[in-house]
Amino acid sequence: MASDEQINQLVEAITQRVRDKLGQEQARDKVCESFDPADCETCQGCHTKRTGVVGDLVQLGMTRLAAGIGHDAPPAELAPLIDHTLLKPNATKAQLKQLCDEARKHGFATVCVNPANVRYCAAQLDGSGVRPIAVVGFPLGASTPSSKAFEAREAVRNGAMEIDMVINTGALKERDYALVLEDIRAVVAASAPKPVKVILETGGLEEEEKIIGCTLSKVGGAAFVKTSTGFGPGGATAEDIALMRAVVGPAMGVKASGGVRSLGDVRAMIDAGASRIGASGSVSIVSGKTAAGGY
Repeated sequence: MASDEQINQLVEAITQRVRDKLGQEQARDKVCESFDPADCETCQGCHTKRTGVVGDLVQLGMTRLAAGIGHDAPPAELAPLIDHTLLKPNATKAQLKQLCDEARKHGFATVCVNPANVRYCAAQLDGSGVRPIAVVGFPLGASTPSSKAFEAREAVRNGAMEIDMVINTGALKERDYALVLEDIRAVVAASAPKPVKVILETGGLEEEEKIIGCTLSKVGGAAFVKTSTGFGPGGATAEDIALMRAVVGPAMGVKASGGVRSLGDVRAMIDAGASRIGASGSVSIVSGKTAAGGY
């Protein structure tokens, strides 16, 4: 196992590399003379006017580029990207059944619930193709690695097909990267072979902390990084999604969650690099409406 010093050196090197890369991209973007949103909507010429960015996307694994990507798909076709979410602590069986029925009807990717509810939802979703997700260490992330691992293991036994864990924010801010990495690895091992998403709670982090959190998630074997719990300071932003995608590259997923309430929000997140969306107002979103406040 790598020492604390080796982990710190790795994190610092990757952080600087990402900053350098983002600086180069910003310089190349200046070749486009128009930044007026109305002009961009009609032009959609990034493939010729922002070739540096497109080149980077190809290096990240993109094999096809559609101008205006994310803007033309009908709302209903976005459903397979959405985790239909109910994480309120007072959720009832009736509400959970409605959640699962809606996920079946609209073809959402998953339902995301608290561990106490995952067995019930797994039974409701059996045979549907919709996967149940359980959150772990939610919403604070301030549990020990062993307790998070136990929670993840039990959730998988109860039918969870994916695990969304909250990072140890205190350890991240304290620069105790070895503990953050141990935490992630413990949950990844306990959940295997089910994929793990690491929730960073980006609204409470500095840019460097976001980069480091993504880096440690990748080193720790997570399948996704995720913006927010929906219960913390702030939610998903397109800027954070773009930063997270730049760090993790094409090998990992990026999930936008927290404050994603409209079709416009979803499309902005997808354009920025999100591969999954977490929302409680999913039905309104795929109907082209704006959801009420919530996760």
